[in-house]
Amino acid sequence: MTTRGSRSEKVKRIFQQFDGNRDGGLNRQEMSALVVAVNPRVKFSDEQISAILDEVFRTYAEFIDGDRGLTYDGLLRTYDDGAGDVDRDFDALGLEFNADDTKGSEASSSSIADERVVEAQKQQRTAAWAVSPNHGIVFDETWKLVDDLEILVKRLKSKQERDGKPKADNLDAFSDAGWSRELGPSSDLSDKRVFWEESSHDYTVFVKELGVLRSKADGARSKEEAFDGHMAIGKVLYEHQLFKEALVSFKRACELQPIDVRPHFKAGNCLYALGKCKESKDEFLLALEAAESGGNQWAYLLPQIYVNLGISLEGEGMVLSACEYYREAAILCPRHYRALKLLGSALFGVGEYRAAVKALEEAIYLKPDYADAHCDLASSLHAMGEDERAIEVFQRAIDLKPGHVDALYNLGGLYMDLGRFQRASEMYTRVLAVWPNHWRAQLNKAVSLLGAGETEEAKRALKEALKMTNRVELHDAISHLKQLQKKKKVKNNGNSVNEEAPFIIVEPSKFKTVGEKTTLRPDLATALQIRAFQRVTRLVKCDVEALSKEMRDNDVPVSYSGNGAPTKSIRKPNLEEILRRLLNVLKPETFQGAIKAINERILSVLDDSGSGRVDLGMFYAVIAPLCGGHPEKRKRVAFDALLWRPGNEGSSQITKADAVKYMKLLRAIYIPSQGMSEMLEVHGETDTSTVTFNQFLVMYDDSEWGFGIMSTVVKLETRDRNRHGNQVCSVCRYPIIGSRFKEVKTGFSLCNQCYSEGKVPPAFKQQEEYKFREYGSEVEAMKAKCVCFSKQSHKKPIAT
Repeated sequence: MTTRGSRSEKVKRIFQQFDGNRDGGLNRQEMSALVVAVNPRVKFSDEQISAILDEVFRTYAEFIDGDRGLTYDGLLRTYDDGAGDVDRDFDALGLEFNADDTKGSEASSSSIADERVVEAQKQQRTAAWAVSPNHGIVFDETWKLVDDLEILVKRLKSKQERDGKPKADNLDAFSDAGWSRELGPSSDLSDKRVFWEESSHDYTVFVKELGVLRSKADGARSKEEAFDGHMAIGKVLYEHQLFKEALVSFKRACELQPIDVRPHFKAGNCLYALGKCKESKDEFLLALEAAESGGNQWAYLLPQIYVNLGISLEGEGMVLSACEYYREAAILCPRHYRALKLLGSALFGVGEYRAAVKALEEAIYLKPDYADAHCDLASSLHAMGEDERAIEVFQRAIDLKPGHVDALYNLGGLYMDLGRFQRASEMYTRVLAVWPNHWRAQLNKAVSLLGAGETEEAKRALKEALKMTNRVELHDAISHLKQLQKKKKVKNNGNSVNEEAPFIIVEPSKFKTVGEKTTLRPDLATALQIRAFQRVTRLVKCDVEALSKEMRDNDVPVSYSGNGAPTKSIRKPNLEEILRRLLNVLKPETFQGAIKAINERILSVLDDSGSGRVDLGMFYAVIAPLCGGHPEKRKRVAFDALLWRPGNEGSSQITKADAVKYMKLLRAIYIPSQGMSEMLEVHGETDTSTVTFNQFLVMYDDSEWGFGIMSTVVKLETRDRNRHGNQVCSVCRYPIIGSRFKEVKTGFSLCNQCYSEGKVPPAFKQQEEYKFREYGSEVEAMKAKCVCFSKQSHKKPIAT
């Protein structure tokens, strides 16, 4: 352990090494030489060096002595604040340390070890810390607690290592530390996450001894000294990744000084490390409130609070809200490359790709070796269709960090999209070399091998994936492979020479339906797309009753748009909070996917001016048809949402202009063929007549001008998990799930997707028309077969 005396002496030696003109300060040139020398493996650009120096000279302005630059006390402060590691830098410079030089200045370990000697140099440094707004140690007695605690932790570590613990696993982190290192462990431990065995006897003893140190801190001569003690104990525990115990100390510090930013900030970091994102967010909000009311005292910490608050919000799936805080951090500190990277990644996460590219390119400009930023930039470029450039950027990320799982996995997906299956399988193989249990990579490897024509290899890869996870889609994929092999075997036995295409696409007019309950092909195609959106957003998990309750219980102030019309508009991040309440059953990653889909498909249409605000009543009305509950109740809630808008509030009828606008919005959002062609007419609506609920239903159920497709969507909701025994689609060879469409003349069957796309087996390409009957389940098919057999029996002539 480096004691206080030895640390200060090492910093002094480093300072003297670079104070070339011996003026007692490190100017920008001397500081630049220091930064480069202590990071021998990093190749800094001029822009990066300039950014680092700007940050140092701004943060430690009180220690800048005119043109002479950063003083010795200032350099010592940077190390005390965790900006670098004294021992690592000292060793990197090849300096030698003579312990005899500081014999008189070092403090021995504590009451656990021996008596301490506090000498003049340490007292002088304590005085400097006392006037500092940064998070240093102020009181001499606190150093005794720190030294005692270091001994306790070292003892616990040695005992657990002797027993094979603590365990250290690789952190599955998407972002490196950047300037916001507060959320992760210290720089020394950033590559490993330590898991302490908290149920062991040694840990129990450690906690008991830790309690004694906390009691000593509580028994300090003043509240300020007690606060200093608990903060220092918390910092040491945090550095050793004892997050649960560190949290206790920071919470106690919060009680002692509730308006101090630091304990709330540190407590938030602990809670995030413990996986408690909501509680972490609450602490960061308290830190933010304290910082904003504390004047310039906490200005240096504001960007960090914004960044960490954004990260904790992302942990809850609240990406739109996270964007706001990352943007604030980047505004306060334009060279904060990590804030820009996180902003770009979050924008990508909500489908705003162009803005994401801009932020990520700026982050890379500030930090060219930022592998994570390259990875997310490439993903954004791929989403925009710039595939060749995306491949180059993915490759750059992999060159910077060969084991970058996200870059390898996403590049594999890009190659799959381009049909380059062999290259895709190579990428997934590399993912599995780094992360052997990545079942999605294993499954995608199987699919890419299948695309490359390596059926046997694909089957083996699928079986490996099945060992990792017992998901039903893997069983279906294996069944699909067996069907393909069976089909191939039949062809070989039949001595087929020319390989036929697996299907032909028939023009829509040739598809006929039998019976009123059979869905028309174009309607099914549209309904399937709406149902896919409904699945991604999980809106069916939100009952329309909850939507009604939200409107009743949480009113929104009326605002006025540019044309003077009153609206209940709301900012997108606030809308995200409402959706989080409505979809509280969703896991954070699932909710994030839902927000992305809603932002891309609904909010982009409702916020056509790009103001960042949305008409909340119209939004409720638009999502009501896809929420859970009886179809008629959904229509009623949609009507109530339009009544809730300022122009209709207090009435039992809505204006016809609102009704027409709503129908056009529904079709523009949910029916792709509709597009936005009719939306231009909406803004010119001047009809002041009103519409009753019954009249609204007539408009709504109209198949051409309303949302009559809803009945087909509801049918899909009730059937899309129905399996039809061993029935497989005659085109795609996958097991049929949902409805089965049987061609009544030839007897072949199609799944929902193949029927909607007009695909038929090539063996039946000569038919003039195809007549289909729809079966929702195999029970329906059996009943129909029995009825048909019964009718045929009655037609037989009676024997005489």
